[in-house]
Amino acid sequence: MLARMYSADLILSDSGGMQEETPILRVPLLVLRDCTERPEAIASGNIAMVGRDPQRIVAEVMRLSGDPAALEAMRHPAQPYGDGRASERIADVISELLGANRRADAAA
Repeated sequence: MLARMYSADLILSDSGGMQEETPILRVPLLVLRDCTERPEAIASGNIAMVGRDPQRIVAEVMRLSGDPAALEAMRHPAQPYGDGRASERIADVISELLGANRRADAAA
């Protein structure tokens, strides 16, 4: 599925998972919902919420189809949910804390 998504020019979906995946794949997404729990992706410019009205959906697809610059602008690289290094950072903090505790125990 990721290969299909990656090769797409534009994706239309109501999937929350796709809202998370498409910014990383640099594939524009039109969200077929009236609200989202992922406003970060909208703020990044990689996705746009168009709602459920068929006329609005078609109008937005037609607008983007006729405006390659607008579609390309939605492809810019973004990581609205982080850079994937959170676990590494957490492990570093834990290691530092454990090291500080060991030093404090040795000094006591």
